[in-house]
Amino acid sequence: MFSYRHAFHAGSHADILKHLILIHLVEYLQEKPGALTIVDTHAGAGIYSLKDGFAAISKEAEGGIVRLLKYIEAGNPIPESIQHYLEIIQSENTQEELALYPGSPFILANLLRPQDRLKLFELHPKEIDILRHNINQLKQSKQIDVYAEDSFSRLKGLLPPPSRRGLVLIDPSYEDKQDYRHLETAMEEALQRFATGCYAIWYPGLSRREAAALPDRMKKIATHHKRSWLHTELRVENAPGERRLQASGMFIINPPWTLEANLLQALPILIKALGVDSGAKFVLKSFEA
Repeated sequence: MFSYRHAFHAGSHADILKHLILIHLVEYLQEKPGALTIVDTHAGAGIYSLKDGFAAISKEAEGGIVRLLKYIEAGNPIPESIQHYLEIIQSENTQEELALYPGSPFILANLLRPQDRLKLFELHPKEIDILRHNINQLKQSKQIDVYAEDSFSRLKGLLPPPSRRGLVLIDPSYEDKQDYRHLETAMEEALQRFATGCYAIWYPGLSRREAAALPDRMKKIATHHKRSWLHTELRVENAPGERRLQASGMFIINPPWTLEANLLQALPILIKALGVDSGAKFVLKSFEA
């Protein structure tokens, strides 16, 4: 159950898609002055070394953030959203070297205003200790709560947040097939309690039946609750038999109206920068309730 570690995938193409969208969601919601509560259901360690440890073993960053930087260094133009994402990543590094990759907790902490709160969940017995240590080093640490609890069962108790303004990032490993069922239950409960919240659901693009069905299951739940949705997927290669993750997706319930146009600019560039073969492509669909 606890073999998965976020560090294996730090800086991968899946992280780029997830974090590009996450930054846009937060900054859109922060256009209003009211306090924003952000929940990260599977936080990991918070920040990762790309030079040693699990990330150095997997080398997934080489096909992700490193490949993207090489594309830019070659003189290729990028939209403002990708540039802004890279500036946030670079803020954790020196100008000379990309040695660290901030996970969602550090990216979200970077974006917090004084009135905002961040709630992080992590069950991995080793990751939770590293996460607490890392968060304690941040100047925003007093705005951040860390829980060694099952986020799927705990989430409904946090909703709605006091300000009635919230963003929930749900990004389990799906290593346990039960995560798909737990996700559906959590989303039904969350939308019953806090229908206007923004929910960002990440998933791996796997051949597993549950993974392939996830977007349609989320569409059904969103439609039942009469909520708008946006679905996007980024595939960097199509190599049957290859065990590396080749695609990932995000399903957003109650997306900001600006997100689709933002992704229409960014996704074609990500295909050019990160695509490995002719199977590289993206999906972008939305529904306005």
